[in-house]
Amino acid sequence: MTTTNWISEYIAAHKAALESLPVEETERVAHLLAEAHTQGKQIFAIGNGGSAANASHFITDLGKGASDSLGKRFRCLSLTDNVGWITAIGNDYAYEDIFVRQLENDGREGDVLIAASVSGNSPNVVKAFEWAATNGLRTVALVSAKGGKLAEIAEVVLRIDSTHYGRVEDCHMTIYHMLCYMFIEKALVPGEMRNAQTEVSS
Repeated sequence: MTTTNWISEYIAAHKAALESLPVEETERVAHLLAEAHTQGKQIFAIGNGGSAANASHFITDLGKGASDSLGKRFRCLSLTDNVGWITAIGNDYAYEDIFVRQLENDGREGDVLIAASVSGNSPNVVKAFEWAATNGLRTVALVSAKGGKLAEIAEVVLRIDSTHYGRVEDCHMTIYHMLCYMFIEKALVPGEMRNAQTEVSS
């Protein structure tokens, strides 16, 4: 196979993965974020590796771009970014505690916890979701075709029909971007959300 053919096949497979993006579930998450914005709830994002970087990117766009556009700030935090805290927890307790220990400090009922995990089984993410589920947080999981334990725990599951790590992570970042740009481009404005829902149902 030539490199040209490989690139063409990769693009074709990536398009197929993008076609599997769950539209209704993505819209549901956007409304969860809008609710959190209106009610002053905190939004937390977590993940490992590439998904950790995506969590940080998502919170940057939500906290800066989306907040700037709306005028009122999102209260949002990536729990992947505090290296001092992460290394202290990992060293003194266990790596699987790096997110749940932070949530024990800052997580409150009605807050939103969102994570991306290709396997759906990352122990530190699963543990955080289990804690969130028992403490009244809303939970959103971006996963692959594998689903994993996260797909069983999360309130809302956004599943990409692929198990290829690169393509799934790219699709997860696309979802994160859509969620942010929905507010940046004002396709969804939190204060007008209830009126829009009423118009759709009438």
